[in-house]
Amino acid sequence: MNLVIDCFKLVKGAGKSIGIYNLAQSVVSHLGERAECETEGKQGNSIIVLGNSYNKKDFDVPGVTFVEMKGDPLNKIYCIFWELFLVPGYAKKYRADRILFPRGFAPLGIAKTLTGGAKGKMKDTIIIHDLIPFFYDKYYPGVFNRLENAYIMNRLKASIRQADRVITISEHSREDILDKVPGGGKKITIIHNGLNDVSYKNVTDKAETQTYHEQEGSGKEYIVAMTSGLPHKNAAGILRSYEAYYQLVKADNREPLELAVIGIGDASAYEGMSEEAKAHVRCYKFFEDFADMCKMIAGGKAYLFLSYAEGFGFPPLEAMQMGLPVVCSNRSSLPEVVGNAGLLVDPDETDAVAKALDQIVTDTALREDLVKKGYENIKRFSWETRTDLYWKELLQ
Repeated sequence: MNLVIDCFKLVKGAGKSIGIYNLAQSVVSHLGERAECETEGKQGNSIIVLGNSYNKKDFDVPGVTFVEMKGDPLNKIYCIFWELFLVPGYAKKYRADRILFPRGFAPLGIAKTLTGGAKGKMKDTIIIHDLIPFFYDKYYPGVFNRLENAYIMNRLKASIRQADRVITISEHSREDILDKVPGGGKKITIIHNGLNDVSYKNVTDKAETQTYHEQEGSGKEYIVAMTSGLPHKNAAGILRSYEAYYQLVKADNREPLELAVIGIGDASAYEGMSEEAKAHVRCYKFFEDFADMCKMIAGGKAYLFLSYAEGFGFPPLEAMQMGLPVVCSNRSSLPEVVGNAGLLVDPDETDAVAKALDQIVTDTALREDLVKKGYENIKRFSWETRTDLYWKELLQ
């Protein structure tokens, strides 16, 4: 079996696809490792990665054959031509039995036929992470370029219809797919994302993890929130909820915990906060060193994630991995991923979020129970089990 994986358009830090990049990298490395073990000393499965000069260091790994393709993966016109017409030809060149598209875009049906990729010869599989372009079209029209977003929505629907198999990362995403493209349920397989170990290994050492915030902040205990400037990440809701928490605790003559927000640079850009509460908020737009971000998260007392839409939702699981109790939005795939290991809240009900934060901070028994459940929950997303599922779907 020859599996070709199309990673040509993946460039770390370019565009909005860091989650797709990380998943593709993990899938390639774990399948390569598995292929190397299973085929040692005998004829077996072959994995060919079509990549570029930017991602060679991440995708040229043991167990795979990395092919550095010509062309500029940062040129949008060339990339459209690549995904519509060129890639099937390269798949045929490397005698692919199956080709995997981690970005969810399959070539046009006519391109498959012209290059000999007929249904009985070369099968294609796409990974659909989410249908957030449709979410933006409905709730936030104009945030993204409308023409580009319309192209992406149409390409996703066409790819879902034409692909032989579809992998998606949550039951919620599966339901979204069937809502937009009815009738394809039999060719959809759900494979939850795998959770990688954090690079900062001493995250359980609270004395060590406090160091970073003591240098940058006041040294007081704090709540950690993860967000971004994109509307669906709901930074405004996080800050409004913290305002409600701040006022709730102050009304009871207690001292509120501070808030460390990762993903935005300035709380003053968001309305609805008093100056008193705002003085307790510190924002960290970006961490050059991933270990510093892990220290920041692990040093907190609770974790807040209020996203409106996620195909999967890594941040709450990463917080659980670092021993934090989680307050999480009850929208989209997040209840499926968090399960009973966090407090689920309506992200628009700021008073309810405030009460949940206060409860998780002050109730020691609850905190300990959620931390224990969090460690159990993340076991569902081990890469050992994910690799088995991908292997069965793609190489057997």
